[in-house]
Amino acid sequence: NLDALRDWGHAKDYVEMQWLMLQQDEPEDFVIASGEQHSVRDFINRSANLLGLELAWEGSGLSETARIQKISETVLTEGVSPKVSLGQTIVKVDGRYYRPTEVQSLLGEAEKARTKLGWKPSITFDEMVAEMVEEDLNKVRQRVLLSDGGFNVSQPAE
Repeated sequence: NLDALRDWGHAKDYVEMQWLMLQQDEPEDFVIASGEQHSVRDFINRSANLLGLELAWEGSGLSETARIQKISETVLTEGVSPKVSLGQTIVKVDGRYYRPTEVQSLLGEAEKARTKLGWKPSITFDEMVAEMVEEDLNKVRQRVLLSDGGFNVSQPAE
C-alpha cells in the first residue's frame, strides 16, 4: 500500500535505545520510535530522486505504477544504470504484498525514552533513505563489475 504511513527509523538508533533500556536498574516499558511519519510512496520518490530519477505515478490500488518521467544528466554521464529509460515502469504494485485491510497509519510516541533516558534518533529519514540507496547501488555496481569481468552472477529475484 503505497499510501500507508509508517514511522521509519534506523536500526542504529533503535539498538542504542535498547542498550539504554538495559542500563536501567528497574525494567520498564519504552516505545522505540522516530515519531516521524512518511508514506511508502514518499520513500520510493526520495530513493528515485537520489538516483537522479523523477517518477510519474499512474493508476491506483493494485493497478498503480510509477514510470520514469525524467532522468538527470548525472545518471546518464555517471552510468548509474544503463538499463533505465524514459517511460520505463519501475514500480508496480504486486497483489501478493498488497494488504488493503492493513493499518493505514503507524506512528510511535517515544517521549518517555526522550525524557527518562535522554534518547532521541540521530539519523534522519533522509539520511536513512540515502544510506539504503547507496548500499543497494553498491551491490548493483559489484554485480556489474563481476559480470563484466566474466563471472557468472545471479540476479536477485526481486
